[in-house]
Amino acid sequence: MRVLRQFRIVFNAVKSHFRQVEREAGLGGAQLWALSVIDRHPGIGATGLARELDIHQSTASNLVRGLVERGFVTGSREGADRRNVALQVQPAGREVLQRAPLPFAGVLPDALASLDPATLMQLERNLESLIAQLGVDDEAGSVPLAQL
Repeated sequence: MRVLRQFRIVFNAVKSHFRQVEREAGLGGAQLWALSVIDRHPGIGATGLARELDIHQSTASNLVRGLVERGFVTGSREGADRRNVALQVQPAGREVLQRAPLPFAGVLPDALASLDPATLMQLERNLESLIAQLGVDDEAGSVPLAQL
């Protein structure tokens, strides 16, 4: 029961951060993270964004579509084959980033990044065992927590 309680604490911290993001920035946590990556990497495309966020490319494309529809990001076709879309944050998107709470990636990725390598490796091994017990598909790992 103590471990279950610990999971609840982690999940509630994540949900609380996403609610704060929604309240202060006016968009979801996954979109905020994507917006911050596009801001850090002007000209990045959906494939690069998917790689940076460690999500499926179709998920990244959906995030971008929402950001474009809201006027936070624009895309322009570049390259010889014109298939690559270079993304740029617009002034409205920068305003969102300025008022949004940190960390943009979310509290869980931020906390995991702060762990020492040995602790992180042990946590990874233990979670692999738990995931095996659950018998779930690894593909679920390519969906941002903010979209669950």
